[in-house]
Amino acid sequence: MPLWEGYNAFYGRSGSIALPMHITQTTWQRFFDAYEPVHALVAEQDGNLLGLAHYLFHRSTIQLEPSCYLQDLFTNESARGKGVGRALIEAVYQAASEAGCQRVYWQTHETNATAMQLYDKVAEKSGFIVYRKFV
Repeated sequence: MPLWEGYNAFYGRSGSIALPMHITQTTWQRFFDAYEPVHALVAEQDGNLLGLAHYLFHRSTIQLEPSCYLQDLFTNESARGKGVGRALIEAVYQAASEAGCQRVYWQTHETNATAMQLYDKVAEKSGFIVYRKFV
């Protein structure tokens, strides 16, 4: 929970606008449901959790193989700059490859400059801009 709460707080989902507990509980249940395409990884050292990654597989209209979307990536502040984020990304790459995916992609906020320094080393920018509307 501390990593999940830290991740959500980083993106402004804390306090009065925190995710409702039922969303967190459902997400957690999905990680353990073999029929769900949602997966979780953690990085740990000496029994301490240092980071998390959540990813999912989905179909695409432009290829037959599934795609892998790295939805969440977060490391404790004390673990940043020590290879934890890179290790989690590499573990997602490995899981995606084993699932027959040809691509892994993700998005981050434009202000997340520290993380983008790593992302620029392990992937290429797609050039796409994300639009969204809550309905």
